[in-house]
Amino acid sequence: MGPLLLRAAVLVAIAFVFVGEADGAFDVLNAAFQGTQEQTVPRGSDSGQQQELVLTGAAIGGGTGLTRAPPRPPPSKVALDSVTLPVGASAGFPGAWSVVSENSGVSAMHLVVMRHGKAVMFDTATTGRSLMRLPAGGCRPDRRNKRPGATDCWAHAVEFDYNTGALRPLKILTDTWCSSGAFDADGNLVQSGGYFEGDKAVRYLSPCDSCDWKEFPNSFAEGRWYGTQQVLPDGRFIMIGGRRAFSYEFVPPAGQSNAKANPLRLLRETTDGVENNLYPFVHLLPDGTLFIFANDRSVVFDHRTGQVLRELPILPGGGRNYPASAMSALLPLDLRRGVRLSAEVIICGGAAKNAFNLGETSTFPPALRDCARINPSKPGARWALDQMPVGRVMGDMMILPTGDLLMLNGAAKGCSGWGFGRQPVLSPILYSPRQPRGSRFRTLAASRIPRMYHSTAAVLPDATVLVAGSNTNPAYNLTGVDFPTEVRVERFTPPYLAPALAANRPQLDAASIPGDGMRYGSKFTFRFATPAQAVGEGDVKVTMYAPPFTTHGYSMNQRLLILPVTAFAAEGKRYTVTVDAPPRPELAPPGYYMVFVVAKGVPSKAAWVKIHK
Repeated sequence: MGPLLLRAAVLVAIAFVFVGEADGAFDVLNAAFQGTQEQTVPRGSDSGQQQELVLTGAAIGGGTGLTRAPPRPPPSKVALDSVTLPVGASAGFPGAWSVVSENSGVSAMHLVVMRHGKAVMFDTATTGRSLMRLPAGGCRPDRRNKRPGATDCWAHAVEFDYNTGALRPLKILTDTWCSSGAFDADGNLVQSGGYFEGDKAVRYLSPCDSCDWKEFPNSFAEGRWYGTQQVLPDGRFIMIGGRRAFSYEFVPPAGQSNAKANPLRLLRETTDGVENNLYPFVHLLPDGTLFIFANDRSVVFDHRTGQVLRELPILPGGGRNYPASAMSALLPLDLRRGVRLSAEVIICGGAAKNAFNLGETSTFPPALRDCARINPSKPGARWALDQMPVGRVMGDMMILPTGDLLMLNGAAKGCSGWGFGRQPVLSPILYSPRQPRGSRFRTLAASRIPRMYHSTAAVLPDATVLVAGSNTNPAYNLTGVDFPTEVRVERFTPPYLAPALAANRPQLDAASIPGDGMRYGSKFTFRFATPAQAVGEGDVKVTMYAPPFTTHGYSMNQRLLILPVTAFAAEGKRYTVTVDAPPRPELAPPGYYMVFVVAKGVPSKAAWVKIHK
């Protein structure tokens, strides 16, 4: 058992103690709760057959069940040791932060934005009580509590209205600790893996105001804890890796089970004493193959044949995957250059390979500063290196509607893991991939909230960025620790929404968006307006963004495409624009995308558009 696995086992044992103690003996929320919520219900029998776990509506009705968080104490000396970078006065509006909720109910270890105007945040049942109760009668069976019939009455998932802050508790029955996910062609969240009884589970959540989870707990052949889920051109999902899972398998249809997994040698060869190859970076390339990166090595993999097509050069300097936890994205696909394009992958930050071992001795090495890019399909491909203004581990990397990248959250020292990070980096960095090397980074306005381990971010349809989470402790510790569990939710407004640019902001005509969505290889026509200034065809670009599943610093299935404008007509400050849809699903797998029009560098609010055959 490696050090990382050993530590996880110790923390799970602590969680067992929390849930197994008599009422009131332990309060993991530091007196935030009064009384007990534990109920006793008869246990259902385990038949061993694959069954759908469906909610009956008990977790849907009633009040919110939100419990007030205790007052935040003054930050500790460790927490005050943070990194805030200077903002250039001549660069213009540096962005702005606002708090949209003081209490999200659960800490957002996992975060997705759904097409019905809500975000879904969830953590794990392992960390005990949250700040959101399930409605009366809606408790979940607690399979890890030794007391017969014990239940867990605290929500571990919520639906969050990012415009109003309203919350609705969701009821997860199997443990989602360090799991993965993606959207299917109809915009349903397909969510997989986790811990304990959840490691082989596949869960489904549809985008509606009364929907809740449906779960199939015995779907995978191997447990998928810290694995990566990638959507494929045919709409299926491949699941790659996980703790002690040196293999891949395809997500089976609902209610079915895989008999066996398929070995992937890269994963076995890149594991080490602290397992720096968890949550491998996986990106769908334009030819339908997969780029897979684990630890410091990468391959191009054909999921259709199960063959590795080529091995790419080692990326030196340290580890890049959990717990070294770098950031990675597929750079925007600019279809204006033609559909036979190749794609670049970027990986930024990370940690020394032994950072977790050093953390065991309270030593926190500097995070890596390099940003590396590679074109995996290019013969003789090599990594091209650039240097960030500051090293960063556990950060999040979001692709903005303009095609720039936003790096935020994380720390300048240490690595992922409970208590293994130091020096929170409060300043976001804007990365412009089309600028020359040495001119790609711009420092933006800093947040006041450290976002460390288990923090997340998501691009919203209004082109702002939702920022949530941070739980550096093995429970909901809100006081008495250096980095308390964070339930505040922020919104970051990027520089392109500066007040001085408001007159340029285009407004999509929702009624003009074709009701049948976008078809591969077809024309797509819609209208927009600009409130104050006229724009020409050369001022406009249209982008489509696939909303990702974000956890542990990695946004799975995130991609942005820039579409060719083939017709443009102006009538005053109203415009009709026609673009070519992506010609094939290898470029844009079927599903719902946020479509933005960007005028003079300012994005509109998005329209949700489904692409299909």
